[in-house]
Amino acid sequence: MRRMITLSLSLNIAVLVPIGTGLALDTGWVARAYGESTQARGILLSIYLAIAVLSLVLLIRPDRRMVAALLLVQVLYKVTTPFTVGTLENPVVLSNLAITAVHTATLLLMLRANRIVVHLAR
Repeated sequence: MRRMITLSLSLNIAVLVPIGTGLALDTGWVARAYGESTQARGILLSIYLAIAVLSLVLLIRPDRRMVAALLLVQVLYKVTTPFTVGTLENPVVLSNLAITAVHTATLLLMLRANRIVVHLAR
């Protein structure tokens, strides 16, 4: 399970560093995959930076509940991208779905190991 957590968090960093750099520099491949530079793309860059920074922090100082929360949010938003984008042909949509498979496997291993504690509101 620890390896899968490390894999998921490292995957976030490995994917988001080049994408974040591309978004910040407005490279051609980013424009083709994400569309032209807009304020919305700037907001997306902020979200990606937050995920990358938190992933790095969690690699250095692991907290399984925080890892679970981060990965769950990512799985939820990535699974919805085919619907919000309206296609399965976009490379961002395809990479999101591939990453979702890894993160879902990590979450299932964490759940199976009873490492995720669910607290119900009292």
